[in-house]
Amino acid sequence: MLSKDQIDFYQENGYLMIENALSEDQLQLLQEVTNTFIEGSREVTQSNDVYDLDEGHCKDEPRLTRIKLPHKQHPAFWEVLGSGRITSMLSALLGPDIRLHTSKLNTKAPGGGAAVEWHQDWAFYPHTNDDMLAVGIMLGDVDIENGPLLVIPGSHRGPVLEHMNDGVFSGAIDPQDPAFDVSKAVALTGKAGSMSVHHVRTLHGSAPNLSDRARLLLLYECGAADAWPIAGSASSFTGMSQAAFWQTINERMICGVQSMQPRLADVPIRMPLPPPPDSSSIFTMQQSSGARSAFA
Repeated sequence: MLSKDQIDFYQENGYLMIENALSEDQLQLLQEVTNTFIEGSREVTQSNDVYDLDEGHCKDEPRLTRIKLPHKQHPAFWEVLGSGRITSMLSALLGPDIRLHTSKLNTKAPGGGAAVEWHQDWAFYPHTNDDMLAVGIMLGDVDIENGPLLVIPGSHRGPVLEHMNDGVFSGAIDPQDPAFDVSKAVALTGKAGSMSVHHVRTLHGSAPNLSDRARLLLLYECGAADAWPIAGSASSFTGMSQAAFWQTINERMICGVQSMQPRLADVPIRMPLPPPPDSSSIFTMQQSSGARSAFA
């Protein structure tokens, strides 16, 4: 459970660091499962439904940017998210009814693992309200050398910056935007088993990994169950039947019950469209749109 001071800090700054969020058994299990997936990538030659490969990936030296949707790849990832240790902390920030939006395991390879340009998650998936956040569980020690998550404190209370470039959604802000002040950036570092939390509108990014160690960060993007996606629930928008959409929504419930009354808040919304040439991941989105780098 979070203290009042921790909750107040999150509400003021839009992020929070929590040490020892996982038990030793939970951490060891996730590390073992993750290593098994990385080993399995040795036989993969191009990105697929499980792996996003980084430049230079090969059988002798696996280099990944991401393991996709880990909560669907192995039950351990879903079980840890739904454990009392995690849900008690999420409930303190989001209330009792919480739904998973998506998950990813960013496996930033050593020796130049890809950067993630500065952005706000809210630009990617606007909802009816912004009671949403991302949980980052460190599966290995994270320090300034291996590309930690960087955040701008208080930016969740400011505007949603432009994420377009050359007429398409780029998934990255222009580092020359006058509303962006990189000098305010805070690095979220910690020991394996620590957990970061950042609000859906908090500006964040991460530099390339220049160390000799991978940076393994398990990310869960979650929200209050009365925050409904703006993209619509009809099959004409989602490509899913109403029954399939309803099943998917309920399968993603972490705790509590799914609200049938979306809570409407006065939040800034702009749809993440039109898409860039390749929108298969944030990495290809930023690259194919020609997004300007803040880490060059």
